[in-house]
Amino acid sequence: MRRAATDPLAAKKISCDVIGLTETRRRPLNATFDTGEELFLGTCNSRGVGGVGVLVNTNLAMNINSFGKLTTRMGCFRLRRCGPMPAPTVFVAYAPTSSYDEVEIKAFYYIWTWRSSTQKTNHTGHRWRLYKVIVGDFNAKIGPRRPPGELHIGSHGQQWNEQGERLSEFIMTTMTIHGNSQFQKPTSLRWT
Repeated sequence: MRRAATDPLAAKKISCDVIGLTETRRRPLNATFDTGEELFLGTCNSRGVGGVGVLVNTNLAMNINSFGKLTTRMGCFRLRRCGPMPAPTVFVAYAPTSSYDEVEIKAFYYIWTWRSSTQKTNHTGHRWRLYKVIVGDFNAKIGPRRPPGELHIGSHGQQWNEQGERLSEFIMTTMTIHGNSQFQKPTSLRWT
């Protein structure tokens, strides 16, 4: 994945429109490659930790609205609205590992929950529906769903860890879906 961020030819081999990048550890950068792909990177903190970004495929380049750094561990990539469908928003996150202190981990999820669940309203007070995709490295392992009614988490997963419990709470609070646990993959291909 790191090679894809710096080598657009490697990115061409990956069949997707937007690639979320974490742990970029760079200065802010907006670049357009000769092949048409666009790269947006946010900054890392003073300790060289964090930094998120997106690599956008050529076919979406004309529909880019903005990329903004919410924090050194969170970014927000917005596309333009096409017809009656709401504009999609891609959030990129890089969660602190379990070795960080509890306060920093809780702060990350608090800010993340607030940022990703904020809805916009127009001048009449009518809420817009937002299409959100959340990608990133949450340093978490989520197992298969436990209660049968917990449909936000799929039936395929690894063993739960503490970060997985936090991510599960976030998923339930924001009413999102954990995509990695929805499909069965070989154990070696399951991501954290």
